[in-house]
Amino acid sequence: MSQERAVPASAVPLEELSSWPEELCRRELPSVLPRLLSMYQHSDSWLEHIQILKIIVEMFLPHMNHLTLEQTFFSQVLPKTVRLYDDMMYELTSQARGLSSQNLEIQTTIRNILQTMVQLLGALTGCVQHVCATQESIILENIHSLPSSVLHVIKSTFVHCKNSESVYSGRLHLVSDLLQALFKEAYSLQKQLMELLDMVCIDPLIDENDDILNMVVVIHSLLDICSVISSMDHAFHANTWKFIIKQSLKHQSVIKSQLKHKDIITSLCEDILFSFRSCLQLAEQMTQSDAQDNTDCKLFQKTLKLCRFFANSLLHYTKEFLPFLSDSCCTLHQLYLQVHSKFPPSLYAAGISKAQQEEIAGAFLVTLDPLVSQLLKFQPFVEVVLDSELELPCELQFPQCLLLVVIMDELPSQPEDVQTLWCTETQVSEATTRVSLLKAIFSSFEQCSGELSLPVHLQEVKSKGQTEVAVTLYQHVCVHLCTFIASLHPSLFPELDTALLNAVLSANMITSLLAMDAWCFLARYGTAELCAHHVAIVAHLIKSCPGECHQLTSLSVLLRRLFFFMTPPQQVEFIQKFSPKEAENLLLWQYISFQALPAELRKQTALEVSRSGTAQCRKWLSSSRTLGELESLTLCLLLPLLGFFIQTLDPQLISQVITLQTSLLKSEPPDHVRLAVLDFLSSLGKLFIPQAIQDKILPHLSSVFALLLADRNWLLEQHSLEAFTQFAEGTNHEEIVPQCLSSEETKKKVVSFLEKTGFVEETAAARVERVKQEKGTFWEPFAKVTVEEAKKSALQPSAKRARHELPLEEEYRSALQAATAALEAIELLLQKSPPPDWLLTKMETLQERIDKLKHHVF
Repeated sequence: MSQERAVPASAVPLEELSSWPEELCRRELPSVLPRLLSMYQHSDSWLEHIQILKIIVEMFLPHMNHLTLEQTFFSQVLPKTVRLYDDMMYELTSQARGLSSQNLEIQTTIRNILQTMVQLLGALTGCVQHVCATQESIILENIHSLPSSVLHVIKSTFVHCKNSESVYSGRLHLVSDLLQALFKEAYSLQKQLMELLDMVCIDPLIDENDDILNMVVVIHSLLDICSVISSMDHAFHANTWKFIIKQSLKHQSVIKSQLKHKDIITSLCEDILFSFRSCLQLAEQMTQSDAQDNTDCKLFQKTLKLCRFFANSLLHYTKEFLPFLSDSCCTLHQLYLQVHSKFPPSLYAAGISKAQQEEIAGAFLVTLDPLVSQLLKFQPFVEVVLDSELELPCELQFPQCLLLVVIMDELPSQPEDVQTLWCTETQVSEATTRVSLLKAIFSSFEQCSGELSLPVHLQEVKSKGQTEVAVTLYQHVCVHLCTFIASLHPSLFPELDTALLNAVLSANMITSLLAMDAWCFLARYGTAELCAHHVAIVAHLIKSCPGECHQLTSLSVLLRRLFFFMTPPQQVEFIQKFSPKEAENLLLWQYISFQALPAELRKQTALEVSRSGTAQCRKWLSSSRTLGELESLTLCLLLPLLGFFIQTLDPQLISQVITLQTSLLKSEPPDHVRLAVLDFLSSLGKLFIPQAIQDKILPHLSSVFALLLADRNWLLEQHSLEAFTQFAEGTNHEEIVPQCLSSEETKKKVVSFLEKTGFVEETAAARVERVKQEKGTFWEPFAKVTVEEAKKSALQPSAKRARHELPLEEEYRSALQAATAALEAIELLLQKSPPPDWLLTKMETLQERIDKLKHHVF
């Protein structure tokens, strides 16, 4: 003992301190620790630093007061330790450039640095283990330097390991053993730190203190580490995420306002997408490979499990922190769209087997619908999904449609205020409008042209207890839309009426058809009075149309269909209200099918329509009209009527009608007139033409068919082929059939139609690629059209077929139409708001210019 006392404890060499017994260390701590800390701060040797740090941690740390660890040790040592580690990392990266098997000096230097770093991580692990072993409940403030320093070192280590391929430039094998040891030591250190952090307690009654801020820093530091290790170790990555979610929920009450929720949601969504794509790649490889590799199967299962874990983590986090996620709604929306864009039946999906589709859907995709359910009541999410300015690339338009259908399915179980939130259009800000869900459904459906034309198929259960069946996208949306309409709250009926009418008037045919189908369902599902009311509204709209336009065509089809759902008493009321005896109502009756009426009423109404139509024709014929004004005759009504009564018509009248049609077609009438001609021709198939008049009728008949079959309009061509086939199959005058085929091209066209040949053979994959290209080509230009332009064009009737005009006359017309449209736009603006002060002056200037132009005209 006297010899031990001979040398002061503060002067004992480091090597001797390493061998001191535990009791001596405890007793001499007050005198030795200051010396060791001073040496640590002033040493220039990395090896000496590590030696001192290990002595403090292994020999003296166990005897320190755990309540004063921060002041006496951590705050004095760890900042220097972090700088030391950063210096070693910098030197390591710099020296790695010269690493080679021939340069033993650099190789030795690098290996020594790595070994020193491993020892430093070991010393930090000792610090963490000591805190865990000596405290049951930890207050972060008492050790706040430790977690931040450890997390910095861990992240730096993982980044270096992740980049090792590029850092060591193909010479990784020379140090791979030590890099593995470094990774394992950092891995062990993080696990130990998470155990320590799990013991941390924060007083929930204190709103603001350092512990709260420290815990937030810790969580976000672990989040940074997650982004580094995501591709290095899946299990470790998942465990780190599990810890982040656990700590966020554990301390939710005190840190919820401090957490950067957007960063957490974004990182979690990125990891979901990364693991999902990895899962799809593995599934695609397994599908393409004939032999099933057991290793690939196991990896696929593991990756799929990871997908599900991340999705459930997102679901849990979203549920607990929803009020704080307003700026994350766009990310969550994009996640749903991106996932479904890569999964069948999307055109852009990976090629995977049916079994793998079902496995992925059952394990992973099922978690996304509950996520949508959680977000339904959250207004920021509603505004993102229904943003009027939402512009999606082609591959995300179909997933958007699927999402809206899911939302539509969920809404009936929600309170009225939530339904109202989704189903009413609202001005969110000066620049942003939230459209209604119904309007968004039709708009999104319209964008799925490729998926509708292919068509893609979705799996659907038609009724409980039955197996799934494949349905087209059109069927899927239509059925779910009708189901939604059946459950819609009465207060939202005005929104429904508006959405249906706007969709019917859409320039997109398939969208208009969907709205008609939904409207017909409403007519059948609703009351008889509602149906009659809707029929009357549509009738008034048709009568108010400014001229031939696509809106008139759609409204006429809707009227024809709705009329079938009216009860006989309501049909009688309609006939009284829109009597065919009045000329102004004849426009309506050309669109109504007499087959919708009971037998007696049908006969009576057909007689009234025919009398009124004949009277109009006679009035037209007796007046001084030109052939160019032939369009004003109500031919679209007259020709179908004549076809309806074909068996009772006088042969001379039939001859006159066919002769008229020959002249009519040579004057190039509008498409709807040619369709009416085809309607009449198809009724002639079963008509027997007397011998005495055949020479007058048959030549003109063959001429009419020849003109129509040669038409280049694809829609008219299709109807012409159908009408000709119907006539050819039913007629007794077979000799006329070859006379209708005026050219070899027409003959080939008819033969191909009858034999269902002439189609281009195409593989399923090639067809998908073609549809994708067409969708990209046709949709993108339309997506750039402004809302104002679309509205303006929607209000304009289609131009009537004009006579041959002087070379510049068309330019005059175009310029005048543009000026008229500009004046109409000003008129609309004046109805909405007071005019600016300068408007009157500008208008007077324009008036002066108009007066000058008049002199040139006269």
